[in-house]
Amino acid sequence: MNLTTHTDAARLNLNGSEIVLDMVEGIENEKAIDGLKLRSQTGVINLDPGYGNTGSCASAITFLDGEKGVIHHRGYELKELAANCSFLEVAYLLMAGELPNKGEYRNWEGLVKDNSYLGPSLQELLNHYPVRSHPMALLASVVLSLTGFYGDLGEEKFYQFDMDVVRLIAKTPLIAAHFYRRKRGMGYIYADPDMGYAENFLHSMFSKRIPEERLKIMADALEKLLIIHADHEQNCSTSTVRMISSSGANVYAAIGGGIGALWGPLHGGANEAVINMLEYIEMSGGDLTTVIEKAKDKSDPFKLMGFGHRVYKTYDPRAVIAKQVVDDLLEKLGVEEPLVDTAMELERIATEDEYFVKRNLYPNVDFYTGIAYKAMGIPKEMFTVMFTMGRMAGWLAHLLEFQADENRRICRPRQIYVGHPIRPFVPMVER
Repeated sequence: MNLTTHTDAARLNLNGSEIVLDMVEGIENEKAIDGLKLRSQTGVINLDPGYGNTGSCASAITFLDGEKGVIHHRGYELKELAANCSFLEVAYLLMAGELPNKGEYRNWEGLVKDNSYLGPSLQELLNHYPVRSHPMALLASVVLSLTGFYGDLGEEKFYQFDMDVVRLIAKTPLIAAHFYRRKRGMGYIYADPDMGYAENFLHSMFSKRIPEERLKIMADALEKLLIIHADHEQNCSTSTVRMISSSGANVYAAIGGGIGALWGPLHGGANEAVINMLEYIEMSGGDLTTVIEKAKDKSDPFKLMGFGHRVYKTYDPRAVIAKQVVDDLLEKLGVEEPLVDTAMELERIATEDEYFVKRNLYPNVDFYTGIAYKAMGIPKEMFTVMFTMGRMAGWLAHLLEFQADENRRICRPRQIYVGHPIRPFVPMVER
């Protein structure tokens, strides 16, 4: 791994004593103080709520610079990958470290297609969940249950990809599609081996209700959306996956936890929250001036969803790609979506308003992806599932990287205790 260590590079004055710490430097010149021995040398820890300034690992998968709006995977710019690759190519890149050649891709795609099915027992399991279940709850639960179906086969290896990895990439879209169909009283649709990854998902959801040409337009858009969601460095869900894996838990347990983390409205659930916000604006009369003022008012519970990002201090580079996907999709499908007009006008007002510009509150990727999914006819409760389908590749890549790291250790953050000091016990009769 391309990590350079500078010994005796940082000096900390603490209680009259000087402590010397090493510094590490990554390939993109990002620097960090190695604080692993800080507590053993000083008895002091680093307090960093939300881990906003803590590096939990060294990774070779994704680099992003929030100040400059830069993101690349394994050295390839995201916009280049989205413009030229299929999702399965990018998934291979994230996990294997290099883009596949024709033979490698044929083998990888073949493995995914060979495992793109839900057996009778798994279908039966899915059919026993309440129809009212949220798809993210169902997906997390079913992924955890896959240990019962495949847990004893984890030692099989094909082209360096563990079969658990292949199964999760292959089966996640089918689980989501089956949820969609069952909720509407329709039966399971088998995958078509002649179709690509995104196309097969749409086919498994909608069957033949969508004309072939329209299906291919939607599939092309979906491939790009899956790619821009594939990985985003050490975010909440990815860190959750790594943390669960650090305990020695299997891949299904780690991924199930990641799905739960992604579900939150401040993470993957934000694209659904954007549509809810736009629908609220429409139902409230569509007065965007009032909406903007409500968003500025800290005493108002209204939140302007889809703007700003924890990492990016400029325009989210994924949002640039997603906006183009939305524009192309609506034009090619000939879809007239009222919420799009509201969204575009909201973007214009917000990006010209000093309040938002000063605070770097630009539209993020969630602002556009929900609009794209809505245009495809995908219900909003499945938007976070769509995010999960893409992010699955990144989670699995991080699991593979973590398991190969000879320096891995169980994740165990420290804390600063702020409760009662030690005090005498009081028997119940005296309380």
